[in-house]
This record gives sequence, C-alpha cells and structure tokens, in this order.
Amino acid sequence: MSLSTLDIDLYESEDPIWNPAMMAIPVPGIRKMVNMAASMQDVIHLSIGQPDLPAPENVVNATIEALRAGQTGYTMDAGLPELLESLAVYYSGRSQRKLTADNIMITTGATEAIYLALTAVSAPGRHFIVPDPAFMLYAPMIRMNGGEITEITTRAEKNHQLDPQEVIDAIQPNTHAIVLNSPSNPTGTVYPRETIEAILQEAAYRGIQVISDEVYDHLIYDGKEYPSALSCGTDMDNLMVVSSFSKTYSMAGMRIGWIIASQAAIKRLRRYHMFTTTVANTPCQWAGVAALHGSNDFIQNMLVEYTKRRDRLVELVEQTPHLTGYKPEGAFYLFPALPEGVNGTNVALRLLKETGVCTIPGETFGNSCSNAIRLSYSTSLGNIERAFERIIPWMEKQDFG
Repeated sequence: MSLSTLDIDLYESEDPIWNPAMMAIPVPGIRKMVNMAASMQDVIHLSIGQPDLPAPENVVNATIEALRAGQTGYTMDAGLPELLESLAVYYSGRSQRKLTADNIMITTGATEAIYLALTAVSAPGRHFIVPDPAFMLYAPMIRMNGGEITEITTRAEKNHQLDPQEVIDAIQPNTHAIVLNSPSNPTGTVYPRETIEAILQEAAYRGIQVISDEVYDHLIYDGKEYPSALSCGTDMDNLMVVSSFSKTYSMAGMRIGWIIASQAAIKRLRRYHMFTTTVANTPCQWAGVAALHGSNDFIQNMLVEYTKRRDRLVELVEQTPHLTGYKPEGAFYLFPALPEGVNGTNVALRLLKETGVCTIPGETFGNSCSNAIRLSYSTSLGNIERAFERIIPWMEKQDFG
C-alpha cells in the first residue's frame, strides 16, 4: 500500500473509535502532491512552503551553544524569559505600541499558535469570517469545534485583495472572530493599512476577536512598509497576532512561534498551551534570541534574492497560456487563476505526471479557488526557469474551452 493511500485511510476512516470532529480535517492537497512527487524521477518543486536558504550562522551557533550549555530542560510555560523580553522590545519598536513580556507566549511554531487562538475562541454555533483562499489550517480548526464560517472570496484579477466592506457586511450577531493573513499564504497579498484599520475598528466596536496570522511579516518587497495589525488597532483587547521565526530566518523545522495579545488573553492561553505542547523547544528559543539580536543582513539578502525570483516568475506566468497572474507584494507565493470552470486539481496532477513539475491545487486553500494553482518561488531561479520550460509548452497544447 502506498504512503498516499495510507494518508487517505488515516484522514477519511469512519472507524467509530475516532472523534467525528476529525472528519472536518481534509486530506491535505500539499501532502498528496508531495507524496506523489516522491515516487517520481526528475521532479521540479514549485510546491515547497519553506525557505530554501540556510539559516544564519549565528542562529545555528546559538542552538549548538545552548545544547552544549545543557539548556535542554523546560522553560517557563510562557517561554524563555530572554526571548519574551527580546520579542517585546522588538515588536514595541516595530509597531510603535508598548508591549511587555506578559503580552507574548512562545509556541511550538506558528501552527500551535494558530491552533490555540482559533480553538480557544471557537465553539458550536459561533460564527467566523475567513478569507478564501486562505492557509488550510483555519477552517478545519474552526469546524472541528463546531464553528460556522463565512468565506470572503478574493480574485487574482484584483491581486487577491480583501475588501474590508465585504468583511464588515458579513458580520452576524453570533460572529466571534475574523481571521486575517497578510502577507497571505497562498496568494502573497499584503493588505494595505486602511483595510486592516477598517476591520479592526469595526471588530473592536462589536467585541469581535481579530486573529492576524503574520508569519510572513518580513517578506515584504519593493521597499514597502508592512502594516501589522499591531500598529493598526487602538488596543489589544480584541486582537491576537501570530508569527514565528520560520520564514524570516529559515528556521521552519526549529518550531518557534508566538502569540501577541492582551495580558489577560495570554494568561488564559498559557494554561491551554500547558495542556498541548507544554513548552517550545528550549535550545531553539535561544536561537531565536540570537536571531533578534543579530544583523539584519540575512533578511535583506533574502529579500533581494526573492525579489528576483518573484519578478521572473511573474514574467513567466504572463507568458503562459491559460494563467492569470498578478504581482504579489509579500511571502513567496503566486496563486494564478486558470480559466473559469477548469479544475485546478486535475491540472496540477497532470502537470506533475506529464511534465514533472509539482504545484499545489487551489482547492487546498478554499472553496472559491478550485480553478487555481499555487506556485512557490522558494526555489532557485534556475529551477523556476526549468519548470516553465516544461509548463509553457504543456499549457500551449491544452484546450480548456
């Protein structure tokens, strides 16, 4: 039996031993594609959602030094005090908002932070507003806890920008939270300040939580200033911001993320965190301290490299029949649309089987985007060029009429 078949059995089994809520978790489209690609030869990946650049030397050295110094026990449940203090100073300066260590909790990657934030708020009958497309974790976590979702659709022809008025109009009496993700996975879209301010203002007025996933907050191109939700709202009472070191410092496997929120919210979330992962990886928390106190050269060099890749990918998509692209302002993804009615999953599967280029189907990220595919430029320029030497001729032969 293949690994992909085992995955399907695991996720879709109706064995009565399992909690029925697990049926809300879909078989991840990313897992399907990567598993299939693993059994093939000469595959070019435009699928990977993590940095391909090595972590900075000071981050690696700090991890090793922490291990050698015997820093292998538990930290405080909220996190390593030195890391909490460093993050508080850093975000206070960046957001022009006074934060303390009590506003922050360290988690096992941003994934745990998102899980805690969403499941702590969701319950049967509670209503959430989520962008579509969006990172695949949000909707299943809400639905597992009985929550209901209204999806706000964005489109490639409008650079996948979120319309704040659509979000506000979708608010219901039982709306408990709005999820934002800027820069977005899978679109690379960065919401302008006025969009975030409008949503935060309405949410604060109505007592609705805003959960802002800002994992890609340093991958912002063309010299633009990043409007974090931390710098757009008036207070912290209805705001939880999630981020991590994963994308900023190529530390994805080191699993250090955090939630920034009001002190009251952090107190509640700390108790929940203790019953999930207890604490985050201790040596890697020390690596995070080193990252925050080190040079910004790594980030600047990464931005230069990703900008070149993004610009070339945008050009190649424009040259490709049947794809509608745009210019993403952040992250390392482009989410081009296929013609209306075309099944992006079939296209992604055929592209992989017939050209050896691995992409991710749009339906992985929502209900409105089945005619799209996600392309990651977290790979070399050479790989991007080689991928489109295969994609463009293949697309030229397709008749999607």
